[in-house]
Amino acid sequence: MRIDLNADIGESFGAYKFGEDDKLLSHITSANIACGFHAGDFHVMSRTVKLAKEKGVGVGAHPGYPDIQGFGRRELVMTPQEIYEMVIYQIGALQGFCKIYDVPLQHVKPHGALYNAAAVNRKIAEAIAEAVYDVAPESILFGLCNSELILAGKQRGLKTAAEAFADRRYTDEGKLVSRQQPHAVLPTFAEILEQVKQILLHQRVQTESGQWCRLQADTICFHGDGANVAEHTAQIRQALENEEIKVLRVGI
Repeated sequence: MRIDLNADIGESFGAYKFGEDDKLLSHITSANIACGFHAGDFHVMSRTVKLAKEKGVGVGAHPGYPDIQGFGRRELVMTPQEIYEMVIYQIGALQGFCKIYDVPLQHVKPHGALYNAAAVNRKIAEAIAEAVYDVAPESILFGLCNSELILAGKQRGLKTAAEAFADRRYTDEGKLVSRQQPHAVLPTFAEILEQVKQILLHQRVQTESGQWCRLQADTICFHGDGANVAEHTAQIRQALENEEIKVLRVGI
């Protein structure tokens, strides 16, 4: 058994610092790097790509809605064409830094509200898959398990990675509970660890109503802006390795 561990990082910008990127990169295998629309900036992107290379972590573009104020977690009304062009723009920005540090763009994972919209909206999912195919066809498209985004990626001929979340609650339909709800994020380390074990050892997750939802994940996400995320990720990685689960970059 094997799993990739990913995290959303590179979310600092200007004078504002967020997350524990330096520590976190020692424990994850794939990094979703903000591309400047919901968070991040050119300096942070450059530094994060360089550091990920030094740590042997796979580099991924993390495009989101142009919504700094809302951290990309508010859905914007955009046409599929606008979403296609917006994703290309952000992937292209990160590809530039990948080129100067001579690292491949391993994957693309939409952020926040864009990710959630693509999980259920076929047209948005297809626009994102088309953008990845047109500018980064060798990259892996990350999307929520059993989502429209994974289906659209496969139909377009992309490699895909089905993603589950360590610290998010799920609805009975297998989607993420909205962050507008007070119980959207698991509050304790013990609950996070138990959810990860259920996902990997039993291919299921307990929903907000107490039911079980089936899923099979290729990668598990940790949020880089979460409290004590580096420590939690290190502990969970060790727990998985104790269960003889190999923690490896997706696609290797």
